[in-house]
Amino acid sequence: MRIIVDEARCEGYGFCAEAAPHLLELDDEGELTVLTEQVGQDERADAEAAVRVCPVAALKLAP
Repeated sequence: MRIIVDEARCEGYGFCAEAAPHLLELDDEGELTVLTEQVGQDERADAEAAVRVCPVAALKLAP
């Protein structure tokens, strides 16, 4: 599983990075970076939480 960011939609709120700081990082410019290409089973709940808290639905999980 991996996290996909719709960069055109992301507005840099950072809620996702707060929910999963080991998977996502927001830089000083408000650009989101995915830190882990493949999300492991042990990280799945955090990845799902990150997707869920995004107010503009800019994140999704893909197999």
